[in-house]
This record gives sequence, C-alpha cells and structure tokens, in this order.
Amino acid sequence: MSITLPRGWRTARVTPLGELHTPPRMTAALLRLTVQVVLVASLWRGLYASTGSTAGMSRDQAVTYAVLAVLATRIRELDQYSGRDTVQQHMHFGTIVYWYLRPLPPQRYYALRALGEQLYGFAWASAGYAICLAAGVVQPPKSAAVAGVFALSVLLGQWVLYYIMLVIDQLCFWTLRNGAAIMILVFAQNLLSGVYAPLWFFPDWFITLSRFLPFQATLSVPLSLYVGRIPLSDAGPELAVQAAWVVALALFTRLLWRRAARRVISQGG
Repeated sequence: MSITLPRGWRTARVTPLGELHTPPRMTAALLRLTVQVVLVASLWRGLYASTGSTAGMSRDQAVTYAVLAVLATRIRELDQYSGRDTVQQHMHFGTIVYWYLRPLPPQRYYALRALGEQLYGFAWASAGYAICLAAGVVQPPKSAAVAGVFALSVLLGQWVLYYIMLVIDQLCFWTLRNGAAIMILVFAQNLLSGVYAPLWFFPDWFITLSRFLPFQATLSVPLSLYVGRIPLSDAGPELAVQAAWVVALALFTRLLWRRAARRVISQGG
C-alpha cells in the first residue's frame, strides 16, 4: 500500500529527487565527505600528538567535535543552483512572480523545499555518523540524557540555520543578486558557529561577540553539549537561547515576507 502525500508536501521531494536521479553528484558528494572526515580527523589527532589536553578539551573530544561539524554541514549542502531554483536565479530571470501565482504560498513553498533538503541531508549525516561511530572515529554520547539534549539542540540549531538562510535569500527582493552576501554568510556561519575550529580556541573578545549573533546557536551549542564542553546542568539556558533565536528570526522573516511581496517584479528572460 503506497502512501500519497498531499500536493503541497510533494514540494519537499524536489531537491532530494534531483540528487537521487543524478548519480555522479551523489558519488562526488560521498567522496568529498569521506575526504573531509579523514583529513579533519587526521589533522586534530596530529595537533594533539604531543599534548593530552588543549583549551580544556581532550584529543577524543576534539576529533569528535571536528568530525561531527563536518557531518553537520552536509545537512544543508545541496545544489539548488543546477536546478535553477534559487531565489537569486528566480529574481534574475523574473520567474519569482510564479511563486505568487501558485495555490501554494511562497512562504510555505520555501519552507517545504528547505524541509526536504534538511531531511535528505540529515540522512547523509546520520549514515556518516553511524559509520564513524562504528569505526571509532567519534565517541558516543556519555549518557542517554546527553543524547536526548543533543538531539533537541540539533533540531533548534537547524531551525535557526533555516531562518538565517531565509534572511539572505529574502535580501534578493531588495538587491536582486546576493552572491556576495551568500559568500560572506557562509564564511561567517562557518567561522562563528565553530565549523573551522571550536570557539573556545578563539580569544575571549571573539567568543563574547559570537554570543550576540545567532551563528553559535546553529552548531557550536549542539556539538559542545555532545562532547561535554557544556555540562547537562547548563543545557537549559543554552536551549533557551536557541529557542529565543528561533522566535526572533521567525518574526523578522515573517515581516520581510510581507514587505517582499510588494516588491515582486518580472525582470530578464
């Protein structure tokens, strides 16, 4: 017995199906992810070769954090550009107007596309995590409570990341092109969220600055909870901050959607 999704929810399948029907892209993604994990694990093991602890973190914690950071970036690392379905492309070719002519509101269409992409990316990250855990590359959570809090924090972090990406896409309604903004965002997101290196390796002023921005809530908080850098006793306030960012960004992007609808134009082809 097959399950038929409502028409609106079928939108979530668009990008994953595009990936699944393009084996070369999946092969390239697998090779890139494998190389990244191997290199990152080797790098951090080499950095800890002559010391047992740095910045209050052991070698196993550092390697686990770094590998999980690589896997987490895969959750939103899908190619919309080749399918010509980015907001930037729609604004350039004038096809953004069709988002407002469909029975499905543009807000819901965008959200469903992002949901499908995140679920597909989560499947990649989960498979990679299972393999790395079985191979001993990453350490398991210290307890079931840590695993549960980590899972909740990951959910909130991906929610925050969704809204950050949405804000950048919404800028196209005022700038038409946001290529430079995306490049800046990706760098800021990776740096301030702890993808390149855990934040506690940075100076105090940098850590203080990052606390006033939403990037830390996307990745650094979940991974810090997983490796034990943030103890369970401090998990409540951290989760509350993540939830606060979700609410604040949700309200902000809702306002931008309303104003963006007034600026819809048809330009180019």
